[in-house]
Amino acid sequence: MSDDPCISLLRQLVSIDSVNPSLVPGARGEGEIAAAVARHMRELGLQVHVEEVEAGRPNVIGVLEGPVPGPTLMLCGHVDTVGVEGMSAPFTPVERDGRLYGRGSQDMKSGVAAMIDSVRVAVSRGFSRGRIVVAAVIDEEYASIGADALVTRWKADLAVVTEPTDLKIGVAHKGFAWLDVETRGLAAHGSRPRDGRDAIVRMGRVLQRLEALDRELQSRPPHPLMGTASLHASIISGGRELSSYPDRCLLQMERRTVAGETGDDARSEVTGILESLAREDRDFEADARLTFARPAYEIPAGHQLPGLIASSLASLGLPAETVGMSFWTDAAVLGSAGIPTVLFGPGGAGLHGQEEYVIVAEVIACRDVLATLALTLPQ
Repeated sequence: MSDDPCISLLRQLVSIDSVNPSLVPGARGEGEIAAAVARHMRELGLQVHVEEVEAGRPNVIGVLEGPVPGPTLMLCGHVDTVGVEGMSAPFTPVERDGRLYGRGSQDMKSGVAAMIDSVRVAVSRGFSRGRIVVAAVIDEEYASIGADALVTRWKADLAVVTEPTDLKIGVAHKGFAWLDVETRGLAAHGSRPRDGRDAIVRMGRVLQRLEALDRELQSRPPHPLMGTASLHASIISGGRELSSYPDRCLLQMERRTVAGETGDDARSEVTGILESLAREDRDFEADARLTFARPAYEIPAGHQLPGLIASSLASLGLPAETVGMSFWTDAAVLGSAGIPTVLFGPGGAGLHGQEEYVIVAEVIACRDVLATLALTLPQ
């Protein structure tokens, strides 16, 4: 078992239930883990700000001011997790074969532990110029209200979001759009087909067209970093009882977007499908609503931050690789607020799965790279 302070902190964070209550109604939320993070930051000598975003759900921001003026580096990570259904001991961190297991171990309490402990290491190595802002935020797994609140109050010259990247430098990631699609039928007794219209069968027509659209999206020339767009049907519901024609069917779907695409673009695609089906069948009734969307993100071309992290990796004898990520992150929120941001964090497996782990050595390496970055900030 590793006795490195960073891994000790990680074990403590994994042991705290911080399941996002917006994802799992009645879940504990981020209050307890925020308190633990605040205590640890204070022990390291940071100026700590606890900023409530929703009742019982605060962001925690720790600030280290160097004695010499210089740029501000923001290190940002989320402390909420997805649910734990099917996991036998999600909040009991277990180390085995160089891995640490538990909910949030990779996504992303390892990144949070690394960014916090990097301040301790930077101070021990003589940090003197600039400012480090360490932000532990809520709700990234749902709507990112924590990051939204953070950027209204805190600014930085550059930032690292410590999501899991296998120690690669993430300079871009996809966006997403959530849509509700509803088909409407006509309720009637199941024995009277001339009186009823089946909303679920009509949704089947929609699903066929969506499948075709997904194939077309994935056949397009890929973005060099983000790959191709895609869509999937996430949740579907409809019908009232076995012996009745269903008068309503609701599909909740997700469209993953790449640079240049918006949530309105996704809505227009689906609306076009519905309009086409209505032209083919005058009894077809349906509509599509965009419920939430977040944009894709890419750090401005030529920005120095990826090179600074590459240099920090090289100084530790580690290879540097620049990549795009398939998942969405708070980097897009920071980037939209004018803070150039990259993703950099340790590797592992099982994000959102029933067996999640992080590679312990990569957590320590991530911590050391971040500390080196803080010590070599540009003029």
